[in-house]
Amino acid sequence: MNFSQLDSYLKSEGGLSRRLFLSYSAALSSVPFLGVGCSSFKSYEKFDKNPFTLGVASGDPNHEGMVLWSKLAPQPLQLDSGMPLEGQSRVKWEIATDASFKNISQSGTTVASSELGYSVHVETTGLQPDSWYFYRFHCGNYTSSVGQTRTMPLDSAKVQKLKFAMTSCQSYEQGLYTAYEQMAADNVDLVFHLGDYIYEYAGKDGRVRKHLGKEIETLAEYRRRYAQYRLDKHLQIMHAKCPWLVTWDDHEFDNNWADEVSEKKGVNKASFLKRRAAAFQAYYEMMPLRKTSVPNGIDMTLYRQSSFGQLANFYVLDTRQYRTDQPNGDGKDPLNAAAKNPANTLLGKDQKAWMYSSLNKSTATWNVLAQQVMMATVNTQRKKNQPAVYSMDQWPGCVSERNEVMRFMSERKISNPVVLTGDIHSNWANELRVDDLKMESKPVATEFVTTSLSSGGNKGQGTTFENIYKSNNASVQFHNTERGYILCEVTPDQWLSHYKVIDDVEKAGGKTSIRASYAVQAGNAKILTA
Repeated sequence: MNFSQLDSYLKSEGGLSRRLFLSYSAALSSVPFLGVGCSSFKSYEKFDKNPFTLGVASGDPNHEGMVLWSKLAPQPLQLDSGMPLEGQSRVKWEIATDASFKNISQSGTTVASSELGYSVHVETTGLQPDSWYFYRFHCGNYTSSVGQTRTMPLDSAKVQKLKFAMTSCQSYEQGLYTAYEQMAADNVDLVFHLGDYIYEYAGKDGRVRKHLGKEIETLAEYRRRYAQYRLDKHLQIMHAKCPWLVTWDDHEFDNNWADEVSEKKGVNKASFLKRRAAAFQAYYEMMPLRKTSVPNGIDMTLYRQSSFGQLANFYVLDTRQYRTDQPNGDGKDPLNAAAKNPANTLLGKDQKAWMYSSLNKSTATWNVLAQQVMMATVNTQRKKNQPAVYSMDQWPGCVSERNEVMRFMSERKISNPVVLTGDIHSNWANELRVDDLKMESKPVATEFVTTSLSSGGNKGQGTTFENIYKSNNASVQFHNTERGYILCEVTPDQWLSHYKVIDDVEKAGGKTSIRASYAVQAGNAKILTA
């Protein structure tokens, strides 16, 4: 949406001026990424408390660098994080080949500004490919915790192994982050977080933990909610273990949002867009993202590509910002004319064109879509002799586009397509066909769906409808409702996914085990029991 279109919305809806959004966008575009602060801002480098309370993180690695992240927040649970409303702070950063920082590879000074909530995003270049590093930050008399990160192999490198974890849906209220404690022990190269990093809802009594405040809507409220999540020690430790590749789903903004459409009826358009802008800015501030993802008002480019040598190309997708409204509402319905409408989209025109072009150029062994909602066309009807129903918030709500994507991969012979999915709070292993309702056809791609890390708590643990789903859907090879994550081990010959589950996420000390492991051999999308 451009600002001329926004202007018409604001005039018709009232309550906001176009000038506000233009000023908002202009402020973001002037953020001092290169360490040149705003001369009118006062500098703050003296703190009574440690400003690095939210830890460190890294992300979006390539073969010569990555983003190094931190944020100044001496009082993180205050709406202002304990920092001045307007100001800036000089922050020194260091990256070294050893944890004691005796062999510093690079260092520099950047500026943490109030314009981006005193967050720091340092984009390093010129590092050695396929190498591990340590990093830290200094401000005033304080030094941050130490993070570990890595560069990716050269795009041309013949890599023999990659190990990464994938997770999503980490409701702070509904469960503890025990899974991150185990994930840290797995010593992975990367983490993919596929959305619902935070939840926007008001705090509720009687849960494992409680959100601060009402349902979040303002920038200050989104910032505080992220801070509350980031104070979790297991989450901080996992962010400091390796680089992350992140994308959002719905709860980083508002449940089941679709582009400019709210889940709720009668929501004021201007208020909705203002909230969207606040949610986007807070997401950028709190994630290790490159400046190519800096929000421009109500828009933010999140889809992007990463590679791990010739072993794997990753395409990080955004299935919320460009999608059409869910057909038939947001629930479960038959695949009727509304669901089959070819105009329905999750990707939008530009993102889909980028994805097709990128896949066409790929020479990697594995081509991986890291995205949010389940791609398999799964009949989720649990009652016998009842019509089939499908989730309209997932790819079945855009079944024509979904089948088009699978047809593209089949016709263009894309090498070993794999889809990584979150959102649904349950584990799945699915074989994807051009049309999942045509059971006689061969699978084109493989989908691994990770359960929630904590969302849902212990509710439903051990309950499964696997036999029903498998009998109703040729695509479904595994289903499970426990909490946890997936650990993936990838070689040129095989993809192996371990479904790791936690027996109790509502009390400390939950035990982790492997519930199931599934393999895919290169050149064949059929899922095998490992």
